[in-house]
Amino acid sequence: MNRSNQNPYRQWIAEFDAWSKAGRALPSVGTAFPPPPQAIPAVDKVLLFSPHPDDECITGALPLRLSQEAGLQVVNIAVTLGSNKARQAARWGELQQACSFLGWSVDCAAPDGLSRITPKARMEEPDHWCGAVKVIRDILVRYRPRAVVFPHEADWNASHMGTHWLVMDALAAMPPEYSCVLVETEFWAAMNTPNLMVESNVEDVADLVAALSLHVGEVQRNPYHLTLPAWMQDNVRRGGELVGGQGAAAPDYRFATLYRVGRWRDGGRHELPLGHSRFLPSGEHRMKQWLEDIPWK
Repeated sequence: MNRSNQNPYRQWIAEFDAWSKAGRALPSVGTAFPPPPQAIPAVDKVLLFSPHPDDECITGALPLRLSQEAGLQVVNIAVTLGSNKARQAARWGELQQACSFLGWSVDCAAPDGLSRITPKARMEEPDHWCGAVKVIRDILVRYRPRAVVFPHEADWNASHMGTHWLVMDALAAMPPEYSCVLVETEFWAAMNTPNLMVESNVEDVADLVAALSLHVGEVQRNPYHLTLPAWMQDNVRRGGELVGGQGAAAPDYRFATLYRVGRWRDGGRHELPLGHSRFLPSGEHRMKQWLEDIPWK
């Protein structure tokens, strides 16, 4: 049976397919960006702990809005520079360009990044792991961030899961009076219990895709920057019920990213009551209202 004349979505899907193919021919945004901004002690900071260079762009919707709309300084901490030693120097350069494009500072946990940041190393190599924890603790002491952003504990990829426990162990080594907001991210594996959906407008999505494209060596082998908008669209579908409750209608967003927000205090993780602030619509005034509505400080 020929359904082509009866299916109103055929042309829409064809255009979607053509749009996806056209993305492969788009030029790079170039690399003529100034060096990443240096840390300014007087500005409240968000530390974005990235297991690999490129994760900062994929999960960076909330940090981008916090920097643009709330004036917080985002510092991307490169936990590793990937496992391919021949690519590490290039990946560091690509990361600097991507962060400069987004207006973020960037720092590296070690000259060549940390190695063996995995749950297996945490269990089987205590001396190596304790040394890595000390590195991250020293970074927390130096920056004293208002918030830390890092993967959730079951984000499938070994380096993502390892980065989760590395940050948590470093927080546990901080003085007991230290507190900050915890923002957990997802990419390789979805969280079962996200509690925040952050909308991104067209301009922000385009900037995240452009920044991701600056990880040239990675997107040449797999142009995953072109699928980021679709992933963010699917987050709207999932987040409507995961964040809003089973059976809830999805908000009228086109693009969104899901997070799990909590607070570190008294030496442990605590829930952060978001109430009606579980959804963060696009817009600077919305961001300012959101920060006023939740116990961010």
